Amino acid sequence: MRPFPDWLIMRALRRTTLLLMTQDIQTLLEKRLGVTHARQRLGIESEKGHHVFGKGINFFHPENWYSTHSLIKQIIRLSGMYGRGQRNACKIQVRENTVRIPDLPKNFDGYTLLHLSDLHVDMYDAATDALIDTISSLDYDLCALTGDYRAQTYGEITGAMEGMQRVTEAIKTPMYGVLGNHDSITMVPYLESYGIQMLLNESVELERAGERIHLSGIDDAHYFRVENIQKATENVPSDTVSVMLSHTPEIYRQVAYAGFNLMLCGHTHGGQICLPGGIPVTLDSKCPRYMGKGSWRFQDMHGYTSVGSGTSIVNVRFNCLPEVTLHRLCTG
Repeated sequence: MRPFPDWLIMRALRRTTLLLMTQDIQTLLEKRLGVTHARQRLGIESEKGHHVFGKGINFFHPENWYSTHSLIKQIIRLSGMYGRGQRNACKIQVRENTVRIPDLPKNFDGYTLLHLSDLHVDMYDAATDALIDTISSLDYDLCALTGDYRAQTYGEITGAMEGMQRVTEAIKTPMYGVLGNHDSITMVPYLESYGIQMLLNESVELERAGERIHLSGIDDAHYFRVENIQKATENVPSDTVSVMLSHTPEIYRQVAYAGFNLMLCGHTHGGQICLPGGIPVTLDSKCPRYMGKGSWRFQDMHGYTSVGSGTSIVNVRFNCLPEVTLHRLCTG
């Protein structure tokens, strides 16, 4: 009898672990998040079925119409551009962004955050492999993940969690993350078992040589609408430098007026399939277009919207290459 290959054995073990963890997921989440938040998230997920944006909310969004996904793919194939689009999806760029904060503690001068967003790790294996290769050699102090780990907006999470385990093995700790509109709340125990501290309307204190800043994160504000900025800031002193992780940029006003110095987000994919010059056809976010990708400002708050490292609906990119971003905090 031929022995099973090691990779097959490891995959079977991972799937078994996920199954065992799922058996008591509501109890785990209620202890982790509180009864109200856990039941809200689980309840909304159980309602949506195949239409994540149904119930009158963006019902005509293309992610709802799964039959159009193959149509879009066929149109690109017929144009002869499909292979090029796939190659583009693997050309992950390393962006660098300097954020100058006047009140930044001096010991945090040069503190660098690796920002990953919209990984959709089970969408296209080649792109996930490219992501792992790209981040393996980078130097940073903290990794911030701003959601959308899964390709689909409903259904099983096993493939996405296996992909995330591979990705996290290439990331240096510490890691902090939030969920996106593609993500299930049932992912939280798995992601945390991989070393990502999930911030779901929560905050943490970051310490460096006796000085401190704060990092907060909110649950998805795009579809699930279960963000709670007040809860996320209840342990954040008003005079401290603070960073907010949000999947979507569309709550930029609320975050800015809550006193945050920096907001990191994603969701838009920068348009993913853009016109020449990188002009997005659609950004799927209720925010000014100048906030659709890259660095921006609102009032006294710095913001950055990542175009993401993955793809959605179809695994191609045109005039909008994927990215990971190194945000370097500086004084003054």
